[in-house]
Amino acid sequence: MKFRGKIIDIACLNHFTRVITTISKLTKMCVLRLTPDNLFFVLSGKVANGGVSMWCELSQANFFDEYQMEGVSSEDNEICLEVTPENLSRALKTVQNAKAVKVKLTKKHCPCLTIAAELPTLSSISRVVTHDVPVDVIPRKLWHEFKEPSMPDFDVSIYLPPLKTMKNVVDRMKNLSNFLVIEANLSGEMNLKIETDLVSVTTHFKDLGNPPWGDDASQGGSASQSRDAEAMAEARVDIRRLQQFLMGQQVNPSKAMCNIVHQRVLHLILLHEDVSLQYFIPAVA
Repeated sequence: MKFRGKIIDIACLNHFTRVITTISKLTKMCVLRLTPDNLFFVLSGKVANGGVSMWCELSQANFFDEYQMEGVSSEDNEICLEVTPENLSRALKTVQNAKAVKVKLTKKHCPCLTIAAELPTLSSISRVVTHDVPVDVIPRKLWHEFKEPSMPDFDVSIYLPPLKTMKNVVDRMKNLSNFLVIEANLSGEMNLKIETDLVSVTTHFKDLGNPPWGDDASQGGSASQSRDAEAMAEARVDIRRLQQFLMGQQVNPSKAMCNIVHQRVLHLILLHEDVSLQYFIPAVA
């Protein structure tokens, strides 16, 4: 197994750091899957993390000037590592003004992702800062747990309002309740609601628009097609999970949307030209 990559472009380095920082706000540990064309950050929905799962996909060519990897074997040309994204984020944040950053899989006292940055200097002597981020190599037999989650057969798909606005609303609601109901329909309307014995609060959004796949129900069912456009699909979720997602958002997506499987799953999707991030929050009764 070998992996080495090099980032020279400072804008790519900053963008890569923002993506890792976003992931570090969503989970303490995740799996980094390296393939010849892509990097994937994966959290599979185990009960231990509240059933939340995440899938973030990056095209290596959009970030790395050089990228070489050899997987476990020629048939299984992948490497799977368990990483702590916050450690990776912290290391990258300290090298933002570097002339070049190399990332390499190394074997020190344990397997590590070694980040070596060549820093600008006024003299002819080069300055290199090195960070070793410990990782665990995931054996081949466990790889099946970290495949891309299938698109749920949703009832409603809708574009999200500006994420900053949504975050402000959710932050205020969190002071009143631990759970939030998010509901939406195929007429571009979305409501965020909390209800307790003492208070009932609803924030309404309208004219958000619905992604085209909601019209043709491309994932196999025709539920969206035959659905009453005004009928609401809803999911009651742990408000901290949603707040975590909105707080950590540094990707500045060109599109942000959510799919709701009625009373089962809230599926959030952020798209930027070279990054896609999916986050699944299970509904609670």
